[in-house]
This record gives sequence, structure tokens and C-alpha cells, in this order.
Amino acid sequence: MIKWAIIFLVAAAIMALLGFGGIAGAFVGIAKFLFFLAIAVFVILLVLGLAAGKKVKDVIDRP
Repeated sequence: MIKWAIIFLVAAAIMALLGFGGIAGAFVGIAKFLFFLAIAVFVILLVLGLAAGKKVKDVIDRP
């Protein structure tokens, strides 16, 4: 997802240099959305992974 955000950002920069301001702005908006979506998915999976790891550790450490 980060890869797509970078692709959209680079495409927006090229379009802005060529004078396509409107579509470049739309591409920047898409890149920002994808970036924040990737960050949100990362945080959710990090929390779930830590919770699952703690449960596994508790099961392993039982006497």
C-alpha cells in the first residue's frame, strides 16, 4: 500500500511539473489517503500481534 502511495506521489509530482495541476492535486489526495490507510492497518495489526503474542506467552509459561 505504501508502494502505491509513493507511485501516486511521484506521478503527481511529474504531472505538476508538466502543468496538470488539477489531476496532480487529485493524485496527491489519493496518495495521502493510501498512506494514512497503510499506517492505520499497520497499527491495528501491531496491536493484534502484540495481544496474540502475549496470549501465546501466557500459555507457554503455564506450569
